[in-house]
Amino acid sequence: MGVQVETISPGDGRTFPKRGQTCVVHYTGMLEDGKKFDSSRDRNKPFKFVLGKQEVIRGWEEGVAQAAVSGPSPGQVVAPVSGNSLGALRAEIKPGVREIHLCKDERGKTGLRLQAIDKGIFVQLVQANTPASLVGLRFGDQILQIDGRDCAGWSTDKAHQVVKKASAEKIVIIVRDRPFQRTITMHKDSTGHVGFVIKKGKIISLVKGSSAARNGLLTNHYVCEVNGQNVIGLKDKEVTEILATAGNVITLTIIPTVIYEHMVKKLSPTLLHHTMDHSIPDV
Repeated sequence: MGVQVETISPGDGRTFPKRGQTCVVHYTGMLEDGKKFDSSRDRNKPFKFVLGKQEVIRGWEEGVAQAAVSGPSPGQVVAPVSGNSLGALRAEIKPGVREIHLCKDERGKTGLRLQAIDKGIFVQLVQANTPASLVGLRFGDQILQIDGRDCAGWSTDKAHQVVKKASAEKIVIIVRDRPFQRTITMHKDSTGHVGFVIKKGKIISLVKGSSAARNGLLTNHYVCEVNGQNVIGLKDKEVTEILATAGNVITLTIIPTVIYEHMVKKLSPTLLHHTMDHSIPDV
């Protein structure tokens, strides 16, 4: 679900509205499929709210404030309302830790590769259609414990050895969701774009005034997921095709380049492309 905002009085490009000031806007609310469900313009009744009083969600308040400065054209899309977006739900990075029970297949494999970073153990690769993918492990998840043993300080080799020696029927793993990653929810413009360019999976530029720019997307980050679907290792053309068919609201999961490159160290691009689980996760 997203919101388009039209300022009643365009900004002068210099004055930023202050806390306590009243904003008056017209808005149009849209579902993920682009269908309109509400509009203040249709009722000819502008919406008013006071900045800083938490009368609207923070992302919308910030977007409207920025629009008041820049004086956007009518219908400019501000920060989406992401709570009901299926993509945002699939991409959600939940706080806290969770326990999963992992098993091995008939060959004694879990479909999981791990990597040591900064004294922690992280998921480097989840192969498609394996026990690791079935229990919902994702690239970048931090493994805190394996069968009651703390993983802090372990090497990559030690982590793999512990998994190899563990029971085939049940391996109890404590996981923290993707601590190095964050999600950004954006809304496509009238041309179907959100306003960023990728090269070999990395964000290299942003379009000025685009939804990507307004919602805090950063360059020098890799795209890990589109609406919760892993795209690591895919060709840029494949990622673009996924974006094109992903609906009007897009949630990207991104990771800093320095962390990503450490995470995929010693993995060939072919391995990432052909064995990584690129399926659409269940909500």
